[in-house]
Amino acid sequence: MTAASTPVRTRFAPSPTGFLHLGGARTALFSWAYARHFGGTFILRVEDTDLERSTPEAVQAILDGMAWLGLTPDEGPFYQMQHMDRYREVVAKMLAEGTAYHCYSSPAEVDAMRERARALGQKPRYDGTWRPELGKTLPPIPADRKPVVRFKSPQDGATGWVDMVKGPITFDNTELDDLVIARPDGTPTYNFCVVVDDWDMRITHVLRGDDHVNNTPRQITILRALGAPVPEYGHVPMILGPDGEKLSKRHGAVSVMEYDRDGYLPEAMINYLARLGWSHGDDELFSREQFVAWFDPQHLSKSAAQWDPKKLNWVNAHYIKHSDEAQLALAVAPRIQARGGDIEKVDLTQVVRLLKDRAETLEQLADGAMLFCGAFQQAEPALVEQHLTEAARIVLKDFAAQAAGIEWKRETISALIKSTLATHSLKMPQLAIPLRVAIAGTTQTPAIDAVLEILGKETVLARLAALPITST
Repeated sequence: MTAASTPVRTRFAPSPTGFLHLGGARTALFSWAYARHFGGTFILRVEDTDLERSTPEAVQAILDGMAWLGLTPDEGPFYQMQHMDRYREVVAKMLAEGTAYHCYSSPAEVDAMRERARALGQKPRYDGTWRPELGKTLPPIPADRKPVVRFKSPQDGATGWVDMVKGPITFDNTELDDLVIARPDGTPTYNFCVVVDDWDMRITHVLRGDDHVNNTPRQITILRALGAPVPEYGHVPMILGPDGEKLSKRHGAVSVMEYDRDGYLPEAMINYLARLGWSHGDDELFSREQFVAWFDPQHLSKSAAQWDPKKLNWVNAHYIKHSDEAQLALAVAPRIQARGGDIEKVDLTQVVRLLKDRAETLEQLADGAMLFCGAFQQAEPALVEQHLTEAARIVLKDFAAQAAGIEWKRETISALIKSTLATHSLKMPQLAIPLRVAIAGTTQTPAIDAVLEILGKETVLARLAALPITST
């Protein structure tokens, strides 16, 4: 990929009608990466003209999702509702120049036009009743009806572009309706706002979902009518669920911030989203900086990507394993506290160091940390009966007596375990399992010497002392 001839300016333009979903986050990532690759500008534009569905909460959800992923815009966020005067100005200009016109057909009349076209086997569309043409007499203007404004779309030829992802795409102009660009109350419509914003913001490249392919020829024809430059477009296929169907809530979380709550790291999500429909050889794991350096739309797939929760967990586990332990401790601390854990009881960095290789998410890491930060849960009676036999308690008493006099480090604890095994002619499970049941209330923990070290001598000896040695 060669450097662009003009400064690259990309945009992510979500509609605030819900959370930032995974498909939107991936589109934002690709647009951000393209701008970063060329040292260009990444713009965040909130398309909030759908007043019935747009909410402040949804706007905040988008901003939170972008911030969590670290996709910081260079400009914005801009809000379309703040640009209404500009849209009306452009509509007036188009009416004056004859590239747009007033249409007084009612919605019912337009529906009837489309039904007639269907009956004739034609594409359902507005029939141009109010479209001004040389020598044409327009119907009388209804006195009780406010008009919409329609764009005077070209009626012959074709509109096409070389898509950055899909290659050449062409639409016959006879397929393009005279698009409504302003409603009867004067508010502009989606495709028109997009065009004016892309023009005013000097957008050079548009990467978006392929559900926008049909919008693109309409936007191109309006841009050309305005004498505005036309961006390069790239349409990315959708993300499918593991079952091959369109990704939805039935496949699990689809909001970016749900993945934050579920304990995924933003670096892992960036890495995983990047690989959904883009590749760099066989590389599966890479840093944000590598992704920016490698990003090339020519390596975006033309086919839909498939969401794989197991693969995401594998990627997240990698990033947890290789995270700085102090930073990881800071990240997991609120999750431990939310479980009622006391992070002051232990060295949390030491806990994280022990557990991070076993965790796929921060939630799993917090669960594991409760062994050290939570209240002691004594073993179930069945475990006590099975593992804390008279013989086992005697060995534990001997272990405790010697443990009281050693330096409390993992190495010396390990040496004491080995000497106790030798003294009593035991194998490791015959001491380790009773120890776990006695001091952790369970038969399974990470390495027992490391667990004892973190719990501390005082705690370990107190729990062992609470085991009575009596004959049965």
